[in-house]
Formats: sequence, C-alpha cells, structure tokens
Amino acid sequence: MTLRTILLSALVVFSVPHLTAEDRLPNIVVILADDLGYGDLSCYGASRISTPNIDLLAKEGMKMSDAHSAASLCSPSRYGVLTGKAPWRLHKKGNGYRIASGQPTMASFLKEHGYVSAAIGKWHLGYSKDWNQLPITGPLEVGFDYHFGVPQNHNDSTRAFIENHDLVGRKPGEEFRIVEGQDFPDGLAEPRVDDQVDTTLTNKAVDFIRKNAGGPFFLYFTPCAPHTHVTPAEDFRGTSKAGLYGDHIQELDAHVGTLLRTLEDLELTEETIVIFTSDNGSTPKDFKGTHGVNLNLASEAGEVRKKFRTAKEDAKKMGHVTNGIWKDGKGHPYEGGHRVPFVVRWPGKIAAGSESDALLTLTDLFATAADVIDEELPENGAEDSFSVLPVFLGEGQPERSAIFIQGDGKDEAISVCAGQWKLIARAEGSELYDLSQDPGESNNLLEEKPEVAARLRAALNEAESKGRTRP
Repeated sequence: MTLRTILLSALVVFSVPHLTAEDRLPNIVVILADDLGYGDLSCYGASRISTPNIDLLAKEGMKMSDAHSAASLCSPSRYGVLTGKAPWRLHKKGNGYRIASGQPTMASFLKEHGYVSAAIGKWHLGYSKDWNQLPITGPLEVGFDYHFGVPQNHNDSTRAFIENHDLVGRKPGEEFRIVEGQDFPDGLAEPRVDDQVDTTLTNKAVDFIRKNAGGPFFLYFTPCAPHTHVTPAEDFRGTSKAGLYGDHIQELDAHVGTLLRTLEDLELTEETIVIFTSDNGSTPKDFKGTHGVNLNLASEAGEVRKKFRTAKEDAKKMGHVTNGIWKDGKGHPYEGGHRVPFVVRWPGKIAAGSESDALLTLTDLFATAADVIDEELPENGAEDSFSVLPVFLGEGQPERSAIFIQGDGKDEAISVCAGQWKLIARAEGSELYDLSQDPGESNNLLEEKPEVAARLRAALNEAESKGRTRP
C-alpha cells in the first residue's frame, strides 16, 4: 500500500463518519395533488370515495384541519410552496408565475445542505420560451437535480413530457410546433397518453427514490390528478361511487400507495418525512374545453371520452361534495378555494393518529424543511415562511398574527385568516366572516365588526409594507 493510498483512506475515515439512522438527515417527500378539494379524501369525510393509502398517512401521522394553499390558483400556489414567498407580493393576475434567477427555493436550499432533489410532475412555473433552442431551462435552474414532468397539466396543448432540458420523444431534426386544431404538435414522436400520465410520473418518482436511497433526498412530486381532464386509467374506472372524478382520486391514492411501499421496501419509512396536500381547492364545475384536440387514451374501455367533461357535475349528483362544508372553490378567495387537506407522517417524531387545528399555509414548508435539518433560512428568501415543525411534534405553534392568501386572479383579492376571523380584502367591497359560526361564508360581518376588519386590514398593510412576515 502506498503512502498516498494510506493518506486517502485516513481522510475518508475521519472526514466522512458513518451516519446512523438516528443522526442522518431525513428524506423529505412533498406530494402536491392538483385541484384536490378538502372533501375529496375519505380521511376528510368523503363517503363515496375511498383513499386508504392517504388515510394510512393520516393514521400513522398527523392530519391538519386548517391548512391553506398560498393561492387559490395553481401557478401562484406552487410559487409559494417552493419559494416560501407569498405570491400576492408579485401583484400578478392569473397564472404564469416564474421564480426569479438567484431566488432561494426549497430545492436550492436543501441542495446546499447535501440533498439530491427532483421535481417530478406538473411544474407550471415556466420554462424558457423557445423549445427548439436547447437547453429548455426550468426546474434545474432553480435548484433541482432532476426533472420529469408536464409543463402545465395533462390537458395542456404541448401534449409532451419534459425531462431535464428537453422534450421527451422529440423527432430528430424537426421543429416542435403547436398547431391549432391539430391533435398533436409537429415534431413530437411520443405524445403523452392522457390516462397514463400519473402512472408515468409515479414510475419516475419510484426510480428517483431507488437511485437515491442512500439519501438524503428531496422529492417534490406533483401528480396531475384530479385536475381536468378527468381521465382515470382503465384499472380504476368504476371503482368509486363518485363516477370518473372519484375514480381519478382513487387512482391518485393508489400512486401515493406505490411511493409509500417503495419507501417501506427500501427500509426508508422511518427516515422519511412525507407530506400530502393540494395546490388549491377543487373546481366544483367542469372545464368543458379540450384545447381543441381529442383525448389520447391507452384504453377506450369505459366512458371516459364521453363523460370526462361532466365528471365533477356527475360526482355531485351522486352525493359527493368536493370541498366539504367550505364555500366555492379554485380561483375564489373563499375557503373552498384555498383550504386544503394536509397530512404529514414522520414515524417516531410525529405522533400517530394525531390531529391539529393549527393555522398554516403551504409557504411554511420552506421554513419547516430548514427547521427539520436545523439550518438557518437564507436572509434573502422564504419571506413568508414559518416553521410548523413544532406543530407536527406537538410542541407549539408559529407566532404570527395572520396568514395572507392570494384569493383569485381577477381583482387581487387577498384572504386574511386569523383564528376564527376571515377578511377578504379587495380594492372595493371587502368581506368579513366568523368561520367558527359561518363556515359557508354567507354572513358578511363587515359593518357589525368594523374593529375586527380594521385589525386584519392593518396586519395586511404591515405585511405588505415590510415585504415579509417572518422575523
């Protein structure tokens, strides 16, 4: 053995100590469903839909009753999750949010502390504009090590997956071009199959977990269900009592189960924090359009092609209430638009079967991840993120006056939630509700309780003027 070999061996021994299960950094898995309502899971009261795998997460961990997305629309909500910054600060309407160059994200922060990360699923935070000019920039430029996903959703007009910096199945030498009224874009040899999208994404997530089982890893898994198109795979059609919509949710639950079993098979269950939630509330009404193109299905069995346009209305007729007791849904500032299911499991840390009514928003995930690994947040990021790890551990709640949620994309409404009180702050015609007495937000108390409205408005003004809510 040479002297050089001896020195290198000593360096490895003394600089890379063996991590036991007790002191290794935990894996972090965030599963963000798309347009899943508060009432869509059996552990949240759904009687016509069965979600045993997500129910198991709740049974083995904690279920939250007062969790909120950062916005009631997809793109700004996802921006809030990854940046820890309230999307209403950008003063944008609708979708189309992008993470600024150099802006800290959960992925870039965890990468600095030894994590390998993947964004698998719906992205909806923008890519570079010209997809014929490689590389196509996106998740890898904001901290992720691997990406496989769909640009907006499985009903977007690209009909394509993106893997890292390029389209999957691009025709060599041909320009990728979306042609109005044409089923598939030019230059795409392998269009997505609508009823196989989440299966494909789940398989990619499993591959990522297996390849990085040595950890620590951060998996940001964002399946498309149950967003329209409501296109459950053949094996799940007819399995619920809520039509295609219920079937789609039961397929989502099965994919969650696949990930949980993968963790179990690799003996990673106790070393992994799993969070399941939704990007916003559900849409009680169906989206009728298909971007002018036909569905691309692996199986014609069942009535998907016939009923996908009425799936949510059909589910309602069958007795399913997608957002539970809460008013309205996606795209609205009322509770149905942003109060979301939230379950978290960390065996040995979070008490099994526990529940909490602590107020949290999905912007809190960034600070919570920092708390989990006992690292300070970057000063120039996560402006609206508070750690809810103490809530998970049963040790307390964040000290803040309220949370602030982007309500819709039309008039920049902001929902201010503080305890029982809810102010919908608009440029004109604000509304005030006591959710403890009026969960349906039907009795506007603005004139009866002006002092409460003034207090909540003042909290919003302070949050806006300071540019942040966390200390």
